[in-house]
Amino acid sequence: MKTLFLDTFSGISGDMFLGLLLDLGLPLADLEQQLAKLPVAGYRLELKKVQRQSITASKLTVLCEEQHHHRTWSGIDRMLADSDLARLPKELARRIFRRIGEAEAKIHGVALETVHFHEVGALDSIVDIVGAAIGLHLLGNPRIVCAPLPMTRGTVRCAHGSFPLPAPATLEILRGLPVVDDGAGIELVTPTGAAIAAEIATFGTLPAMTLQTVGYGAGERELSDRPNLLRGLLGETDAEEALDQDRVAILESHLDDANPEWLGALMDNLLAAGALDVGYSALQMKKNRPGLALTVIAPPHLSEQLGRKILRESSAAGVRWRESRRYKLRSEAGTVATPLGPVQVKHFYEGNLRLRTVPEFESCRQLANDSGRPLPEVYRLVERAIGLAEES
Repeated sequence: MKTLFLDTFSGISGDMFLGLLLDLGLPLADLEQQLAKLPVAGYRLELKKVQRQSITASKLTVLCEEQHHHRTWSGIDRMLADSDLARLPKELARRIFRRIGEAEAKIHGVALETVHFHEVGALDSIVDIVGAAIGLHLLGNPRIVCAPLPMTRGTVRCAHGSFPLPAPATLEILRGLPVVDDGAGIELVTPTGAAIAAEIATFGTLPAMTLQTVGYGAGERELSDRPNLLRGLLGETDAEEALDQDRVAILESHLDDANPEWLGALMDNLLAAGALDVGYSALQMKKNRPGLALTVIAPPHLSEQLGRKILRESSAAGVRWRESRRYKLRSEAGTVATPLGPVQVKHFYEGNLRLRTVPEFESCRQLANDSGRPLPEVYRLVERAIGLAEES
């Protein structure tokens, strides 16, 4: 499986990461074409080859006309949601901005919806974040492994004043992830760089791979003790080492006084709002009451929205939540031809190895309704068609 290892000896920022992707072969024209789908203007991209301590690297600069850039998280999220970007980069960009927004909300003690971005709301930061999501998509969505991020000391000037390093937003974004102490007195890991790494990568050492390409993305400064570069090693790993991973939010609540009619509606509403899965299991609760454990698996950026829905639409007085990593199979939608017509299926892959293909329930049910055939018969027809397709 295609794998990119991020060697973060000089940290990571949004422009360093995007410069790295371009150095690895991302065509600038393709990036510009996709960024044009955003409803923003007044900028242009400048890509140059530069040297950092005699190592040649790609330096991307976003040249902007705007002076004021206090955009809100909700405004940026809405802009991305309404854009014509492809689904995967759109969702990734929204998750990165949400991670930064949640960190800012916690630090400043405000609601997420009221968060105003300063540095991160600038056009160049929007281009860095959305460009990172687009670039990974255009490079085939490689698996990302990132070295622990270096934490530095000192202070940094920002819109809110002088903050200690690491910046509070950076620390909040990286909570639960591996970091290492670094003696540098300047900022090496920016909030944007931290959020990109946190959303796209698993953290660890260089995995065994067949190395194909090495790229370098240049930072803005010249450092005295090291080249200010983000290095990326792109190669192929064995399928056994290439299980896809991502993060999910797990929301839980115990219910002992819920109307069963509400619970059916709640499950439907949670799934319609973006939950990946919803389940109820039996419990014996306090005072010998029979109850139910509600468990919801969801994309992390939807955790607060779904938690609020649980509190409003059930008898729950509290919802526990946590983020968790999960291993997963890559899935692709497809169709197979049957004597009754085409049916949607889903292919599941481990790396590049297709493990199985399964019928899509809703498509089978629709075909059963249209044809007047029993649903089990339709399933058997579809499974037979899948087998024939795999043999051909």
